[in-house]
Amino acid sequence: MTSLYDFDAQQIDGSTVPLARFKGQVLLIVNTASACGFTPQFAGLEELHTTYGGKGLVVLGFPCNQFGSQDPGSNDEIASFCSLNYGVSFPMMAKVDVNGAGAHPLYQYLTKEAPGLLGSKAIKWNFTKFLVGKDGQVLKRYAPTDTPKSLAKDIEAALAA
Repeated sequence: MTSLYDFDAQQIDGSTVPLARFKGQVLLIVNTASACGFTPQFAGLEELHTTYGGKGLVVLGFPCNQFGSQDPGSNDEIASFCSLNYGVSFPMMAKVDVNGAGAHPLYQYLTKEAPGLLGSKAIKWNFTKFLVGKDGQVLKRYAPTDTPKSLAKDIEAALAA
């Protein structure tokens, strides 16, 4: 695989989306959870979506239950939670694994292209974020503690590129 556009993902409603659909747009890909200390970041992610969506940013949320079982619900329950509690209108995808043998191929690619601290490939926790440029190449990886608001300058630079 040479770019993000070589992958498909399943939306939270079960429909398949070729990521090539987002060619020419900047993506912020986030593994999310509904019952995590970082869950309030949904509000910040929605704010980024609202602020930059019209300029070419797409936020993609990938629920994951691999960290402390903090997203045990069904895809329908997760979609409802995100909408009711945070007004999430950016695309939420179906629940995936981000680590291990069963990791979604997209996450295998992301972690290879943008390793974490000290070159580690594993996702350490919920709300790890990946910024992907208009060309489908991974620009940067962010820790769960990096707030959505703190990514604004990098997003603006990626949109201007």
